[in-house]
This record gives sequence, structure tokens and C-alpha cells, in this order.
Amino acid sequence: MPTWGDRLLAAGGAPVTVPRDPARDAARDELLDAEYHKHDPSVLQRAMDWFWDHISSALSGISGDGTDGTTGLVLFLIVAVLIGAALWWRLGAPRRAARTLGDVYGVEGPRSAAQYRADAAGHAAAGRWTEAVREQMRALVRALEERTLLDSRPGRTADEAAAEAGRALPEHAAALSAAARTFDDIAYGERTADQAAYRLLHELDRTLERSRPVLAPGPPAVPAPVPNQAPGGTA
Repeated sequence: MPTWGDRLLAAGGAPVTVPRDPARDAARDELLDAEYHKHDPSVLQRAMDWFWDHISSALSGISGDGTDGTTGLVLFLIVAVLIGAALWWRLGAPRRAARTLGDVYGVEGPRSAAQYRADAAGHAAAGRWTEAVREQMRALVRALEERTLLDSRPGRTADEAAAEAGRALPEHAAALSAAARTFDDIAYGERTADQAAYRLLHELDRTLERSRPVLAPGPPAVPAPVPNQAPGGTA
């Protein structure tokens, strides 16, 4: 005998008996209609809500006392590490911001190559390798300017000086470029200076002193005009 829950009303108001299982299935199918769920939170939103609920619980535990506070702190640290690991995996290692390379001489402006060499030697003797590398690179560039292999131009970077000097001293172009990279890496804090870096610049400076520049080829010679000869073979 059907129960009260098995009776429905037809369109005309007359009771209709519907078996229990089909009625349950019909109700479930009705509730699965997308129209009923268009305002439901998305899967991502539900996941974020779950995540922040746990974070809130962890922070609440931190403010407690005894075991609950310790447990909340540990949970918070674990979650923070997991978030950091996920961001590292997703975005990769943080890239160093592009550096701005300044004038090789700095704000104090150029001095003589001899003064820079003396300062570099003093820093090297005291084991101050960063300062020794900086002053030695300045000595190298200033010496090239004093020999007029480079024009004295304010604001020139070490890379620009190396590129310009490499055109006048092509056999040392690679060494000049390497010296400029060493100077930049050390002067702008990305590499630790050591004795080897200083010796590299010191030896290059001495080598360049003995090097002769390659002169730019001049314009091709124009042959002298042949004088016209008068008839009979006389000039």
C-alpha cells in the first residue's frame, strides 16, 4: 500500500501514486539541473575557501596556548613552505632584476692611470680585493684614454670601454670583454672578488701597455694622371 510520501498531485489536482524509487530518482535528476547550480561557487572557489578556512584555523591556533598554539604554528609554517615550493616550481627561481651599469670611474670622475694603479696595489696588499679590482679596471681604461686609444668620454661603462678598445686592439678584444664582465659582476655585488680576479686585470693592463694598436686603413691611393703626349711621341 503506498505511503503518503509516494502520492503526488497531478496537474488537475488529483492525487497520483508514484513508486518511491522512481520518485527519488526524479527528484535527484531535477536537482542536478544546471539551472539550480548556476550561482554555486566554482571548484576553484571552493578549494580557496577550504584553504583559507584551514589558514584561519592555523592562525587561531597560534594565538592559543599550550599544544594548540604550537600545533597551529607548525601547521602554518608547513603551509607557507608548501606555498613557496609551489610558486618556485610554477614560476621558477626569481630572476635578478636588470642592473644599471654606471660610469666606470664612478661619481668622483677620472684620475690618472698611475694613481689608479697605486690605489689598486694598496688595496691588493691589504686583501681588499673588491676595491683592488675596481681601481685596477679604472687604471686599465684610463691608460687607454691617455694613449688616445679611447676618447675621454664621461659616463662610459666598462663594457663600452672594452668594446671600443677591442676595435683598436683586436687581438685582446676577448680579454677586454672578459675583464669588463669581471668588473661588472664584482662592482655591482653579484660576485665575490678574489686575488685571481685582481691578477687577471693587472696582467691585462701590463699586456696592453706593450701592445700596438691596429691602425685603421686609409683611403686607397689614387694613381697619378698620365700626361698627354704630343704627336710624334714628345711630351
